[in-house]
Amino acid sequence: MTEIRTPRLILRRWSDDDLVPLAEINADHEVMRWIGDGSVLDLERTAEDIEQYEEEWDEEGFGIFAVELIASGELIGFAGLSLPEFLPEVMPDVEIGWRLGRQFWGQGYASEAAHAVLEFALQDRGLDRVVAITHISNQASENVIGKLGMTEERETTHPAFGVPLRIYAIDLTEYEA
Repeated sequence: MTEIRTPRLILRRWSDDDLVPLAEINADHEVMRWIGDGSVLDLERTAEDIEQYEEEWDEEGFGIFAVELIASGELIGFAGLSLPEFLPEVMPDVEIGWRLGRQFWGQGYASEAAHAVLEFALQDRGLDRVVAITHISNQASENVIGKLGMTEERETTHPAFGVPLRIYAIDLTEYEA
């Protein structure tokens, strides 16, 4: 079982107990504002997503981690790696991403988790390059991306939803642990 510990967080594989807390995060319109077309996800769709995250772990050797607070054991969201198949122009690159419940925003958790995931990608999994894809207006995610040392490569449009996206990247030669 893959697990990463940071000073405040545990990044780990998914358990059955994670479904309801993640579904509550996915049901928040403000959290989902920058995801896909901005639609919230119900319990059934959240369960499908978790199943997909676990399948990607099994198939690729990396995936989306559940993120919990060490202090309370509470699930606060996720952070991890995925294949951005929704945007074929960046394939076969691997994407880093995160999603936290709104009550956990602004406390440095996204940056802490993302740093751990980036190190995992480039050091542990031997990836040579990682991308981040964000809606152009999502300043909070762009702040985290900047802290990761990623640089902007280009802008594009989401092929299914028509929203403007910005693609950032970092490769192993640019990474400083």
